[in-house]
Amino acid sequence: MFNLGSKLLLLFLLAFPCGLISDGGVFAQTDPDLSDDAADAAVEEEEEEEEDEGLVEETQTGDGDADDTEDVDEDVQATDVTSHPDADTTIIFVTGEEFPANEIVKFLVGFTNKGSQDFTVRSLEASFRYPQDYQFYIQNFTALPLDTVISPQKQASFEYSFIPAQPMAGRPFGLVILLNYQDSEGNAFQSAVYNQTVTITEVDEGLDGETMFMYIFLGGLVALMVFGMYQVLETRTRKRVPAKVETGTGGMNDVDISWIPQETLNVMNKASPRASPRKRAKRTAGTTDQ
Repeated sequence: MFNLGSKLLLLFLLAFPCGLISDGGVFAQTDPDLSDDAADAAVEEEEEEEEDEGLVEETQTGDGDADDTEDVDEDVQATDVTSHPDADTTIIFVTGEEFPANEIVKFLVGFTNKGSQDFTVRSLEASFRYPQDYQFYIQNFTALPLDTVISPQKQASFEYSFIPAQPMAGRPFGLVILLNYQDSEGNAFQSAVYNQTVTITEVDEGLDGETMFMYIFLGGLVALMVFGMYQVLETRTRKRVPAKVETGTGGMNDVDISWIPQETLNVMNKASPRASPRKRAKRTAGTTDQ
């Protein structure tokens, strides 16, 4: 009985908390008033963000328009610089109208003041440009400062020189020569003295370092080949020449001994141990006959 009661008590203690948890579950329930306020606040924030973005875009657009306007103004100002009707310019190329690469090109620019006011020639400049787009500079030369005042009905000439770059040889480029000047009121003008497409020619040098080195190398190679052929021929010639064999005199009969005294010959015959056996036999036979 006691054991049964304890078991029931234990079962009740386990089941009661589980029942409380299942019945007393906590659920989050939204308040309709609070949800409406939050939605309105979110909508207002989105509208404020959109207004701020619109203001930023308008500001950026306004700045871009201002930049574009400034660029247009600069372009207009650049294009507005033209020549004066009372100014006349001419050009003469001293070195000819050929433009060799890496060689000095000289020309004279003449300026004539046909008006009634003074002109001040400021500078003279030249440049090579891309033939298809004259706004693209290929080689820009240093401007020559002049600051020369030309009186009315007077003229002056100015000399300018430049050197086309070596890599430009064999290619056409636009040559632009500009003369900058001002009138007595300070207005700036610019005359295009020369504006044409020219071809940079390549100079044929008589003998340069590379050509000289090539000639020296070829000469040494030819000399080496000739020496080798000479050695081969000499070796073959030595092999074909037979060896010379010295054969002395055949005997006393082939020698002229008439100029030797007879006494000397007798002594030589007696003293010579190399007498042949025949002579010895003849001597022996003569002695026996006697």
